[in-house]
Amino acid sequence: MAFVKAQKSRAYFKRFQVKFKRRRQGKTDYRARIRLINQDKNKYNTPKYRFVVRFTNKDIIAQIVSASIAGDHILAAAYSHELPLYGLEVGLTNYAAAYCTGLLLARRVLKTLEMDEEYEGNVEATGEDYSVEPAETRRPFRALLDVGLIRTTTGNRVFGALKGALDGGLDVPHSDKRFPGYSKEGKQLNAEVHRNYIYGGHVVAYMNNLMEDEPEKYQSHFSRFIKKGVESENLEEMYKKVHAAIRADPTKKKGQKPPPKTHKRFNLKKLTYEERKEKLVQRLNALNSAAGDDQEDEDDDE
Repeated sequence: MAFVKAQKSRAYFKRFQVKFKRRRQGKTDYRARIRLINQDKNKYNTPKYRFVVRFTNKDIIAQIVSASIAGDHILAAAYSHELPLYGLEVGLTNYAAAYCTGLLLARRVLKTLEMDEEYEGNVEATGEDYSVEPAETRRPFRALLDVGLIRTTTGNRVFGALKGALDGGLDVPHSDKRFPGYSKEGKQLNAEVHRNYIYGGHVVAYMNNLMEDEPEKYQSHFSRFIKKGVESENLEEMYKKVHAAIRADPTKKKGQKPPPKTHKRFNLKKLTYEERKEKLVQRLNALNSAAGDDQEDEDDDE
């Protein structure tokens, strides 16, 4: 009697449904994502853009992304590690740096779409809420804010990137309730407090407090600031220069990498076939020449 292999295992009949991989890894909130990428069917294949902001320990990532069946397409991207090219070499993950990164992305994507002259945005950051007005020729570039798994608490750095994008000329639906300086009781935004964060005023206050109370902690905590010669008095002026430099030329620049270091070898270098062949020829020639010299010496003795 022939044995018939079972085609349907026990797992086939289980009711448990495995969640998506990025959900299991805790990377993607699919409930929020589906609401951000769903497009009206009467718009056919028109892309729906998202203003994606992510934070790492040492970097800020800002992208303009559209979803498709094949995967996400990135129209433009900006990173805080690009800011040293514009004059900001320290504090690349704070609120002021997030503002600069959002501003850089906004100016870059508008320049790519040749809309940078129509939509200059808010040239001087005052901290007040700003929304771009439609021009007569083309509508402003719209993107929806995608914060991922970031907790949207009042004053979060993600809203610094949002403010930078708004001032840069992008149309991002938003409310001013999450910007630093918003009063829940008064139900209004204190623009002066928000401006203070944009120009690194909170960093200045912390630097001054540490210098007075804990000089040793200041030396260790702000060692890179001290090394670069950045002081609390000239911090606001530095951010203004960075904003102006970003607006002057937001195009992506190639960073100059230092030449690779030559490391000391403790083992022999692996030779190629041609190098081994050449080395063998040299050894044979050396042996032949040595044998010829010995023969000549014997003839001279005779």
